Amino acid sequence: MWIPRTNPTVYKALVALQRASAEGLAPRLAELIRIRVSQINGCAYCLHMHLSDARSAEVEPEAVGMVALWADAPHLFTDRERAALDLAEHVTQVGDDGVPDNVFERAAVLFDEVELGQVIAAIVMINAWNRIAVAGRYPAGLDERRMP
Repeated sequence: MWIPRTNPTVYKALVALQRASAEGLAPRLAELIRIRVSQINGCAYCLHMHLSDARSAEVEPEAVGMVALWADAPHLFTDRERAALDLAEHVTQVGDDGVPDNVFERAAVLFDEVELGQVIAAIVMINAWNRIAVAGRYPAGLDERRMP
């Protein structure tokens, strides 16, 4: 199942939502979120894509390599990045325990309301893409954005 080809209307709507969710987010922060969520969801397709995008966004290799253990490497991530990554982990695994108040409140202190909405939207979007790619058996190394 290849959504861009088989369901182009859905794909175009998702792409529009993706673009809207990324507006105003720093490229580094957006890629860190996408990488971490893709790791949690086991989405090799999206992880491969966003590792490449992180290089293009000039995210240093040390940060990319440590994003799965961001809490143990605070010197590599800003307070805002750590708050966003913590929120990303809880939103991604929302069925486990929800989003704890302290996680949400920490993010709400570091991001204004509009920024926080964008961070949450970015988290939701990469979760949607992960689910499409995992369910559709998309292989790592392929990138529909670069397909004819």
